[in-house]
Amino acid sequence: MCMRCCDLIRLLRPIQWLKNLMIFFPPFLGGKLSHNGVLNFGLLPFIAFSVASSSTYVLNDILDRHNDAHHPDKRKRPLPSGRISIFTAYVLGGCCLILGLILALMVSRPFFIILLSYIVIQLLYSSTLKYIVVFDIFCISAGFLLRLHAGGSVFNIEISSWLFLSVFLLALFLGTGKRLGEMNFLGDRAGEHRKTLTTYPPGFLEGVMYMTGGAVMVTYAMFVLSRHMLVYTVPLCCFGLLRYVFRVKSGEGGDPTEALTKDSNLLITAILWTIMIWYAYYKQ
Repeated sequence: MCMRCCDLIRLLRPIQWLKNLMIFFPPFLGGKLSHNGVLNFGLLPFIAFSVASSSTYVLNDILDRHNDAHHPDKRKRPLPSGRISIFTAYVLGGCCLILGLILALMVSRPFFIILLSYIVIQLLYSSTLKYIVVFDIFCISAGFLLRLHAGGSVFNIEISSWLFLSVFLLALFLGTGKRLGEMNFLGDRAGEHRKTLTTYPPGFLEGVMYMTGGAVMVTYAMFVLSRHMLVYTVPLCCFGLLRYVFRVKSGEGGDPTEALTKDSNLLITAILWTIMIWYAYYKQ
């Protein structure tokens, strides 16, 4: 019974909820996170986005279960291994979807529309778009952008052009790195797990990763230039990008959440970046 509960929780991928912290980026980078009630006000949107995103992960695992069976690590997941039935997965995903949308309606109508857009894009991704080159990477990027705009909607903060571009390009960078990491890890068996990995021309993903990584540095630098002490976070950002590239090229994997939680260098970099932002905005 305990093992079954663990598998159900694993199917929801709670570790991926870290991505939904981007909802708090607009108030955090706008110096408003310490205002009274801001954190409490953002709790319900965070839960709504997390629950709804879990429903898309469940559906993706259902559709991907046969391909995941060819992956050395993913074949151990609850669905490819057969520990959780397809019916149970559908019920779990459906409940999460309904709950997420109900919670989103309790937040606001604009937030509900953004979350619904995220769900639609993820459904299209899981069923069709992940099999089309470039579209698969842009779908990953769209998820991050919608989280960012969800935060702007919840806290009534306008998203600056430079922040939008930074997040967009960073998401492309991470999405490309994830695909390149899969390709390097699986080698000749990459096509058995994900057909698009054999469709990308040699060097394409690597070139896109370098291009978007450099573009992130430019847009992020432009974002922080007018924000006084934040300019000192640029070297830290550069180190994080280079460390991620090193990780991907070394065959350690490119999953952003896994990289952050399992790579101590990236985790410390993220913590230091957070501390520096906090000191610049909230030290008084």
